[in-house]
Amino acid sequence: MTEGRRYLQGRARWIVAALIAWVGCSSGWLFAANDAEELPKVLIVATGGTISGIQDDPNDPTRYRSGSLSAGQIIASVPALENHATIETLQFSNMPSTQIMPADWVRLSRQLSQLLREREDLAGVVVTHGTDRLEETAFFLHLTLRTEKPVVMVGAQRPATHNSADGPANLLAAVRTAAAPQSRDRGVLIVMDERILSARELRKDFPRVGGFASGRIGLVGRDGPQYLYTPSRPHTRHTEFALPASLELPNVDLVFSYSGGLGPRYETPPAGIVVAATGMTCEETLAMQVFARAGIPVVAAFPTGEALRAQRPVEETAPARMLDLCSALAGDPRWEGPWIPPLVAQFLTPQKARILLMLALTRTTDRDELEAIFRRY
Repeated sequence: MTEGRRYLQGRARWIVAALIAWVGCSSGWLFAANDAEELPKVLIVATGGTISGIQDDPNDPTRYRSGSLSAGQIIASVPALENHATIETLQFSNMPSTQIMPADWVRLSRQLSQLLREREDLAGVVVTHGTDRLEETAFFLHLTLRTEKPVVMVGAQRPATHNSADGPANLLAAVRTAAAPQSRDRGVLIVMDERILSARELRKDFPRVGGFASGRIGLVGRDGPQYLYTPSRPHTRHTEFALPASLELPNVDLVFSYSGGLGPRYETPPAGIVVAATGMTCEETLAMQVFARAGIPVVAAFPTGEALRAQRPVEETAPARMLDLCSALAGDPRWEGPWIPPLVAQFLTPQKARILLMLALTRTTDRDELEAIFRRY
């Protein structure tokens, strides 16, 4: 074989190999493009909080400004998101969660409901949020969103500039949860520290990583979300609470019972009162009787959300046991009139009992109907 012929054969083999490699790469690119097209779409709605916070002092992670980074900046720090979903972003607000007010809950719920109704292509939504008020916003959305699509809330205990920030891992787990079909119709979910939590049972137990330990219904592992339980109380599209355009949430106060407490005093009484209590003093009890007789619903909730024993129905006079216990106030005129015990929040923290009462009062002020709502939710 001549040198020229060997050269031509070698060139031919090289060209064939190159073509095979090119076709393989092109096919891989085409497959990757198809995979990208098939990825579920997840909308990330940013509201602020520690997950978007930056430190004032690089050496002091406790000094930071919440709500400093935009939604785009947050997702840019988690490139792995694009492996699990096609991401879109919406900047709803950018503030610490302590500055989020009930009017913001209403606005957020309406906007999310509209987006999920109009955007059939969305698989789910992730809401980034500060952790201080995360459980309150989550529960309000849990009761008012009219959707079965996953709505997943997520936050962080360390700012984004921390040398071991927890926000990126939490956000990745939240997106994977929102993109998963098995997350549908489970109410509003919270993903923190690879745990999937229900908005109804969620509670911030500790101000540090791993501080959300209550309400776990699943886990996010290597293969994505895996569920252990399904919330059984009404939520999202199964609830009776609507948010009409003219809605203004009633003012409901939250007070704490304590040793020596005298009960709240108001220049203008609220529409309802929730008392965080393991039990109330005689003065507190009588103060609440005045409000209840004036038609202001009073709800008692155990501070940790445990169940309280159901109260007796309205009685014509104060129970004898109360008269014996509070004999030092025997001549107090507040004993006169029907005895109206507080409504009871079963397995709801005081903050969530307040939210439920706010929504319930948009539907009714009848005591029996309010009692039925608190039993149902």
